[in-house]
Amino acid sequence: MSEIWKTRISLLLTAIFILNAVPYGFVPHSGGELAAGASFEAARGSGALDEAAGTWIIRWDDEVPAEFAAESEIVGVQDFLQVTIAKPREPADLEAWLARWSKAEEVRYIQPNHLVRTAAVPNDPYRSEQRYLDLIGAYTAWDHVNSNTSITIAVVDTGVDLNHPDLKGNLTEGYNLLNKNKPPQDDNGHGTNVAGIIAAVGNNRIGTTGILWNAKIMPLKALDRHGTGNEDHLGEAIRYAVDNGAKIVVMSLGLHRYSPYMQDIVNYAEENGVLLVAAAGNEGSDVKYPAAYPTVLAVGGIGSNRSLINESNYGPEIDLVAPWEVYTTALGGGYEVNYGTSMAAPQVAAVAAMVWSRHPNWTPAEVRNMLRQTAEDVHMRGWDERTGYGLVRADRALTAVYKRDMFEPNNTRNTAAHLPIDHSIIAELAGGKDMDWFYIQAPYRGSVTITLSPLQSTNAQITVDHLDVNGRVQNTYPNMLGKSMTIPVTTSRSYIRVRAASESSNMAIGYELTTKFLIYSDDYEDNDRQYKAYRLQPRSQVLKGTFHQENDYDWFQIPISQDGTLRVKVSVDTSRIDPAIVIQRQGGSAREIDAGEEGKTEYSDPIDVTPGTYYILIKNVISNRTYPVTGEYTMTIEYMPKYIDPNEPNDKPYQAVMMAVGTQYNGVISSAADQDWFTFVMEDKGVVDLDIQRIPKNRTMSLTIYDSAQKMLAVYTSKLGAEKLHVRTELNQGIYYVRLTANAPFQDQMYGFTLRIHELVAGFIDIKHNWAKDTIVNLVEQNIVQGYGDYTFRPNAPLMRSEAVAMIVRAFKPQQRAAASYPDVPIRHWAYQDIARASSAGIVRGYPDGTFRPNDHVTRVEMAQMLGNALQLEELSANPGFSDIPEDYWAAGMLAALKQHGTLTGYPDGTFRPNATASRAEFANLLYKALTK
Repeated sequence: MSEIWKTRISLLLTAIFILNAVPYGFVPHSGGELAAGASFEAARGSGALDEAAGTWIIRWDDEVPAEFAAESEIVGVQDFLQVTIAKPREPADLEAWLARWSKAEEVRYIQPNHLVRTAAVPNDPYRSEQRYLDLIGAYTAWDHVNSNTSITIAVVDTGVDLNHPDLKGNLTEGYNLLNKNKPPQDDNGHGTNVAGIIAAVGNNRIGTTGILWNAKIMPLKALDRHGTGNEDHLGEAIRYAVDNGAKIVVMSLGLHRYSPYMQDIVNYAEENGVLLVAAAGNEGSDVKYPAAYPTVLAVGGIGSNRSLINESNYGPEIDLVAPWEVYTTALGGGYEVNYGTSMAAPQVAAVAAMVWSRHPNWTPAEVRNMLRQTAEDVHMRGWDERTGYGLVRADRALTAVYKRDMFEPNNTRNTAAHLPIDHSIIAELAGGKDMDWFYIQAPYRGSVTITLSPLQSTNAQITVDHLDVNGRVQNTYPNMLGKSMTIPVTTSRSYIRVRAASESSNMAIGYELTTKFLIYSDDYEDNDRQYKAYRLQPRSQVLKGTFHQENDYDWFQIPISQDGTLRVKVSVDTSRIDPAIVIQRQGGSAREIDAGEEGKTEYSDPIDVTPGTYYILIKNVISNRTYPVTGEYTMTIEYMPKYIDPNEPNDKPYQAVMMAVGTQYNGVISSAADQDWFTFVMEDKGVVDLDIQRIPKNRTMSLTIYDSAQKMLAVYTSKLGAEKLHVRTELNQGIYYVRLTANAPFQDQMYGFTLRIHELVAGFIDIKHNWAKDTIVNLVEQNIVQGYGDYTFRPNAPLMRSEAVAMIVRAFKPQQRAAASYPDVPIRHWAYQDIARASSAGIVRGYPDGTFRPNDHVTRVEMAQMLGNALQLEELSANPGFSDIPEDYWAAGMLAALKQHGTLTGYPDGTFRPNATASRAEFANLLYKALTK
């Protein structure tokens, strides 16, 4: 959620310092539309104004106007950037002050003065060994370098314990940005942890040793005892370090938002030859700023066994990893175990100082390059987003031969090196014939701006080719040294081929290549204003969007034509988005949903909606002024219309709706007291089917039947989760009533209710129009054939062996001479007695494997054989006269006997089709013939 305008950066002591959410409302512009000038309060959210209760950073393109000085309280000035830190004088209106000066021509940008925090996780069990020194190769490195007092390393943090016996020998004069009249004494402990990792005095027979035994540590206190501080203090601390001779600045802090002010500060350090090193963060999400700026060495954490740490932040900006767990100096003169990427970053800073002791004339880019090319692969070969270029190795960094182009060999598409987005590298073309291939694989569709800068003064030029995933040239950019180009990219590979403009040149060209990714514009743009809102259909739906530009606001509208409920959910895939939702009916008040934090999902409660146009605004409230974010949000809209029951009023028996057979009646249960009554007439005795369909899955419905005197006859209730209820029952002639109720009301969908009436013939509803009706009726009257419990005979259903045997036994009444002995016909089987009698009488037999298979279907020839056996017919040697029965067919003799008996006939085409499955009607017909001959 949006925080107070002094936005707090979690300094990665994450378990301790968590910002409280500040709920705030949304005040729309009159008339239901947000005017452009009302965007500070309305479109950005009043939580932004709460944050703005602090101070603001303003960078000027010209002199500070007198009017600004008159109406503002200036609390700080940074002349080197023409930056003023200020806030409106009391009782000036903050919104008006922001609106005026954010539009002033002299202002390059105005942004909230964010808070920053320390970056360590809470302590786990105490450990006394500095095992991380082994992992990074410090012991071997000390054979070459163990100190560097020729450069200064600035620690921007909570200060340092100035009297710690294992530190004070390596401390130089620092600065307290919170109180310039006091020394930079640590009152939190985090800065003391960091300083001890870099340079606890070594070889002094007390405590621990730093990676550097002797060094010059400049303590800069920019954070208070809680580990928080303003962004301008962080920027001023970096500037102070640069201006006062520091060569390395280490920062174990961060925030999830881009800041042009911090980008300016980072650029200032790089331009002045100062290396910045920062912790990536401990949330298991995106790399935090300032580590995410391309020229800052972003450091993640790794386990003591070189395993990945899930909490260590990762992404395209990550450069290196170092051990997550350390044993280091503590506030008060002691020692302690600590964890986090804020403990990893100072290890990299110390190794960078070692490298600079061997190569004092190197640039920050060359130091970064050396650390990258000598890192140890611990996850994947080469660069990967979890560990960057790998585990920092002090021993390798001091002994390896420096490669001016660490990506070689990459002269072909097949050997192309991975070029991360939002990254900066240096490489070299060795001559006119050399080519450097890189591939970019972006996490989303979008574009990448590539900037090439020369590492030394040169008249040579570089040509860059952009190629697709198949190696086809998409565009060629000549004379790119000192320039930028922008290319479209997808989640598939894109290739960049860097080559000398002249193939005949023998001159080596060193270059720095920086990438900047911009995510795609979503399908709903341009919808940054309410009057440009993208029109959605009034239904439930899911869509994805992006924040691809500065101050991107995404408006949508839904035309509602029917009462219902509306619910909106927004989830994000990056911690760089703090989503908020605004829902407003045209002409009405708006409500804002912003309960979560950065990277968290926002939900609205179900909102009752009526016909009209509803607006939905999705915005990123991570800061007052937002910038493009590499990430997507997913908006889920649930719209549940409330249906009107067309049969109302029918809450009483005398209001019952007269039902027509076969017509579906749609309705809803609109309240707990709602009950829907229906009535129908039975002209004769028969069977009724009452069907309820489309029952909500989270509801049950009950159907109660009453007679004409409104005496209850039966109640039927659906099961929870069942979407249908089917009732079949026999009723006499008369008038009947049906009452429908539910266990809870629903109006977001309509049930369907249908009546069907069936005439009974011999107790069955499905033989009236069957060709064997008379035969079936006759056999029913003789109790030879039976139906099923649902009033059906199912004449066309295939006949099972157990059913055929039961009919034969009822018809011929054979005597049982032996018990059945089939393993698949237990004594509890419904047809056990019939199968036993038929088997002992020789009417049926089992299979060679000893089974009877009572549920198998009977073929026509098996049906004939059973009946012939029941009739005790002698098989004839004559041909039965069917075209598909040869003389040597195994049942030819019995078929001939049945045909002679007058029981058996074939099909009109002269066939018998012996292997066709016999139906229940066919068997009943054949049985009837056998009994009447």
